[in-house]
Order: sequence, then C-alpha cells, then structure tokens
Amino acid sequence: MPIQCEYFALEGLTQMIEVIRDVMQERPGRLSFSGIVLTMHDASLELTAEVEAEVRDFFGEIVFETVIPRDVAVSEAPSHAQSVLDYAPRSPGARAYTELCMEVRDCE
Repeated sequence: MPIQCEYFALEGLTQMIEVIRDVMQERPGRLSFSGIVLTMHDASLELTAEVEAEVRDFFGEIVFETVIPRDVAVSEAPSHAQSVLDYAPRSPGARAYTELCMEVRDCE
C-alpha cells in the first residue's frame, strides 16, 4: 500500500489497514497484503522525515525499506501512457521502483 510522505495521508492509513484486515479475515485467500511503501519521499524536507518516522514506528516491519522519491519522471510518465520504467528508466523513481520490486520478491 503506498502512502505519501505527508500528514494528510496518515489520517486514513490506519482505517485502510483495518479494512484490509477485515477483508482478509472474511475472504481468506482473496487478498494479500505485502506492506506499506513510502512515496513522494523528499529527504530534504523535515516533514518527510517526521512522517517516515511515525509510519515506521507505528507499523514496524510491514513498512518496506525502499522509499519512492519525489521525482518528476514518475509524475510525467502516465501522461505519456508509459510506466516510469519505460519513460525514464534511469530516473531516481524508476530505480526506486526496481529496488522495491526486488524487496517484495525477497519477502515472498
């Protein structure tokens, strides 16, 4: 589950996790949950560090180590009907999504 590194995004996260848990309990095998990924991560902002710390403290191990940086290529790719991997494969965002895929693969 992606979450933007902004406080507004935190407000609904706990509720969303509860909905996911309920669905997983009511319909076993129909839904899987791998974890939380922090997106629009800007290491130069104190707000980003605060949100990341809160998410990691509260949710612990279900938060992926890989973060997706704020990257204009990630925002532009859909307007070109492409993934960021096709649109700008050497961009920081594309590299981060590749790292996330490897992390998810290693978790399974």
